[in-house]
Amino acid sequence: MLKNRIESIDILRGITIAAMMLVNNPGSWGSVYAPLLHAEWHGYTPTDLVFPFFLFIVGCSIAFSYSGKTASGATYGKISVRALKLIGLGLFLGAFTLNFPFVKDFADIRFPGVLQRIGLAFFFAALIALHGNWKVVLGTVAALLLGYWGIMGFLPLPDGSVPTYERAPNNWAMYLDKAILGSHTWQPDYDPEGLLSTLPSIASALIGVLVGRMFISGRKDKLRVLLMAGAGMLAAGHLWNTVFPINKALWTSSFVLVTAGWACLLLGLIYYLRDVRQLQFGELFKRVGANALILYFLSSFIAKVFGRLKVTEDSSLHGWMYQTIYVHDFLPPKLSSLLYGLTVVAFYLWLGNLLYRRGIFFKV
Repeated sequence: MLKNRIESIDILRGITIAAMMLVNNPGSWGSVYAPLLHAEWHGYTPTDLVFPFFLFIVGCSIAFSYSGKTASGATYGKISVRALKLIGLGLFLGAFTLNFPFVKDFADIRFPGVLQRIGLAFFFAALIALHGNWKVVLGTVAALLLGYWGIMGFLPLPDGSVPTYERAPNNWAMYLDKAILGSHTWQPDYDPEGLLSTLPSIASALIGVLVGRMFISGRKDKLRVLLMAGAGMLAAGHLWNTVFPINKALWTSSFVLVTAGWACLLLGLIYYLRDVRQLQFGELFKRVGANALILYFLSSFIAKVFGRLKVTEDSSLHGWMYQTIYVHDFLPPKLSSLLYGLTVVAFYLWLGNLLYRRGIFFKV
C-alpha cells in the first residue's frame, strides 16, 4: 500500500497532523504561547499555516491516487464516498454530546468544520484533477482566487452596501453564512470554515495537485521548481495582501498563496533532506501520516469527551488532569499548557506508530 510514495510528502503530512493536534489541545486556552494561536483577524501566525498545509497535502495525494484513472462511474463513486465519509465524521463531531440521546439540539449543531472542509475540497479538487490537465488545474486556481477577490471586494451586498474584509455584517462570507446557516456556525456572525470561503480552500488543494503531478513527472529539477514556486507564491501573496488582506478566517486569496508558498518551501526542505540526500529522519511522522485523518478525528472526539465529562461539580476530566498533573507553582502557566498539548501529541504519535507497525490503515 505504501510503496512508491514520495516520502517527504508523507513526512510533511505527519508533521502537519501533529501540529493540528498540538494547536487544538492546550491545557488552557487562557495560557497559550502566541505562535500557537490563530491571528485575531488579518495576518497570520505559524498556527494559521497548519490547516492549509493539510489541504495542500490532500491535493498532492489526489495527484498520486488518481494518476491515470479514467472518469468512470466507479471513480466518481469512490471520490463521492470518501468525501461523504469526511463530511459525516465532521458533522458527527459537531452534533455529538454526552447527554442522551447524544445529539445536540438541532439549533445548536455547527454544520461547517475542518473535516467538512477537507471533504468538500477533496471532492471538487479530485473531480477537477480527474478531468483537467495542468493548464486546466492552474486556470481553475486562478479563477477561484480572482473570482473570490471579486466577490469579497467589489460586489455590492443585496442592501447596496459596500463589501468589507472586516468582521462586519457587510462582509460577503459572513453575510452568506448568517443568511444560509443561521445559528449553525462556530460564532454567531461567522464560521472560519464557512460556505463562501470554501471556494478558495479548493484552490489550496489544487495547488497541491500541481505539486503532486510535478513529483510524478520525470523532470529532474523538482527541488528547484518547488523552491521557486514557493518563493514566488509567498511574494505574490504578500503583495496581494496590500489590497486583499491575508486572513485565515476568510481564507482570502492572498492567504492561499502565502500558505501554499510556505508549504512548498517546507516540502522542498524535507524533500532535499529525505529524498535527495537520503537522510533517515522523520520516520515517525511518516508512519503517523499514514493514518492522519483517523488520528485527527480521534483526537478531536476524545478532546470533546474529556472537556465535557465531569469528574467533580466544577471540573471536567480535561480540567482535572491538567490542574492535577501539569499545573505547578514552579512552571509558567503557558509552559504547563504547552506540556499538556505535547503529551496529547505524544500519545497520538505512539498510536500512529503502533497502527503502522501492525499494518492497520484506515481509509477515510
